[in-house]
Amino acid sequence: MKAVVITQAGGPEVLKLLDVEEPKLGENEVMIKVAASALNQADCTQRQGNYPPPPGASLYPGLECSGVIEALGQGVKKWKVGDQVCALLGGGGYSEKVNVPEGQIMPVPKGVSLLEAASLPEVTCTVWSTVFMTSKLTAGESFLVHGGSSGIGTFAIQIAKAKGCKVFCTVGNQEKADFCKKLGADVVINYKEQDFLEVVKQETDGNGVNVILDYIGASYIQKNLDALSMDGRLFTIWFMSGAVGQINLGPIVSKRLTVQGAGLRS
Repeated sequence: MKAVVITQAGGPEVLKLLDVEEPKLGENEVMIKVAASALNQADCTQRQGNYPPPPGASLYPGLECSGVIEALGQGVKKWKVGDQVCALLGGGGYSEKVNVPEGQIMPVPKGVSLLEAASLPEVTCTVWSTVFMTSKLTAGESFLVHGGSSGIGTFAIQIAKAKGCKVFCTVGNQEKADFCKKLGADVVINYKEQDFLEVVKQETDGNGVNVILDYIGASYIQKNLDALSMDGRLFTIWFMSGAVGQINLGPIVSKRLTVQGAGLRS
């Protein structure tokens, strides 16, 4: 089969489409004939040599894919050959075939094409696990997601709105603002023209939002804490502006805040 191989650490030019050995199907795994894969920041970081795959995972990049089940490993009961699925991967989405533990597979939703389905697993699992399972966002609460037009942002806006929450988001221009409004965002903040903390305070009568999902990191940490309500929850999934910042711990104590982060593979 063919796969996109990282031949050495570097830019996009180090990616080569090569003939490789077909993966061997393990117990409780299914083999997916890949229709499409999505591009994630982690794939770029892996290509640069800074994000090695976990032990036992495919050496090829690609953390999610869609396709059709081609074969079943021993012990697989939930799926059958021919099922259209999408999957969250430890790696290997950039190949013609990939083996996946059956618990990491989801059916392609009705009305969604295989091409579109390739972009669902990472954002779905990330948003659901951080915003709802861990931060416990519930109907009637308010929610702020930074980068509203990103993959994470667009999914978070829609599902939070569907769950009955007031949704805030930040964007960098009017085109993105209009797009997020169409997705259901109640308050869209252009961070280049507005201070998101001031807008949040104004829109919540000074109380702040209940949950924030952030991947900006150091430059936003203090304003995130200040923008949270009593018993607010901040979940950080990345740190685009850096991982080290100086903060005032006062809001964490005075407002009983919860600050959590996503684990990264090692």
